[in-house]
Amino acid sequence: TVLCNLFLADELNRATSRTQSALLEAMEEGQVTVDGVSHKIPQPFIVIATQNPIGACGTQMLPDSQMDRFTIRLSIGYPASKDERDMVLSRQNGNPLDMVNQVISQSQLIAIQDQAAAVYVKDDIVDYVVELINKTRRHPMIIRGASPRATLAVTSMAKAVAYIKGRDFVIPNDVQTVFCDTINHRLLLSSDAEAKGLTAD
Repeated sequence: TVLCNLFLADELNRATSRTQSALLEAMEEGQVTVDGVSHKIPQPFIVIATQNPIGACGTQMLPDSQMDRFTIRLSIGYPASKDERDMVLSRQNGNPLDMVNQVISQSQLIAIQDQAAAVYVKDDIVDYVVELINKTRRHPMIIRGASPRATLAVTSMAKAVAYIKGRDFVIPNDVQTVFCDTINHRLLLSSDAEAKGLTAD
């Protein structure tokens, strides 16, 4: 059985519940089960998913348990006019994806992940992350705050930022850099917040 390292789930909120259940198994347990036989997924394993706006034809809300397993959520939006123009022009002589080259090996990526995971987080920073997460659980405009899994995700992302910036320790700014993108998809806002036009961010 050949399994991938990078999985792109396009328009995930159009997928059947069975498909989403299988993806949840892969993300949480690092395995896939086919005909009762489980197969371990090779490392590294990265899932990227796109989601259509809720309310579009054929879409459904993703289960909370699945949303919570995505480390971050980014909203890409539409490209700037210049970028869109460049996108069209770059396809004049073929598909740019045909020119993509490998820039890092599997073992190099795993080594980078291990180095980022080893970045030091002092107790004060851990307390800072925990307090921020706890604030989401006590905010009057939020029905459901961030989970303990979110605490781990914010910490891991802050470590990655520190690593990219060449530090072997996390500072508060690293946490602030990643906090919104790591938390916004995990919150359930009250109807009052939605009526006021407030977003999770």
